[in-house]
Amino acid sequence: MCIATTDDSPWKINFDGASNVVGSGIGTVLVSPNGDHYPFTCKLDFDCTNNMAEYEACIMGLQATIKQGIKTLEAYRDSTLVIYQLRGEWETRDPKLINYRKIVLGLLEEFDDITFNYLLRDENQMADALATLASMIKVNKQEEMRPIQMSVYEAPAHSCNIEKEEKDDNPWYQDILRNVREHKYPEQANENGK
Repeated sequence: MCIATTDDSPWKINFDGASNVVGSGIGTVLVSPNGDHYPFTCKLDFDCTNNMAEYEACIMGLQATIKQGIKTLEAYRDSTLVIYQLRGEWETRDPKLINYRKIVLGLLEEFDDITFNYLLRDENQMADALATLASMIKVNKQEEMRPIQMSVYEAPAHSCNIEKEEKDDNPWYQDILRNVREHKYPEQANENGK
């Protein structure tokens, strides 16, 4: 993937990790200054804690931005532990996390300006969904999974499938009115519809 970087406006990454009984996964969403979203996700094929997965997600996101030559970055996560450890406001005491923090600090040298920010869980939904998806699926190591493309549909698919407009002289609520007055259902109504 090649992303065009045209100015020094800050890019953003939202990252998340998930570790559960099924497995572990990480998700990162890189957001350009004009609002384009670039999702990354990865299945972790080793035992790890949730906090280890958080650091793995952060590292994946930072490496992706470094590859694209991005120098100004705002990083967001809904985990206070990881954010405050990376800011240097909290100590990193867990031996499993000390080396992760060192790796992140080494990657920070590639940036002109980077900040780590806490955000609410509701505002980190895409990264959370990517991490959960990666943690839940079984991946065949010989097959490469292509990037996910997400669209937003504003109308149901059947609304574009009207061949011709049905016309009659009755108002739209005719079937409801008939049911109230005569206790009759339309002929096409099934038991569930009744």
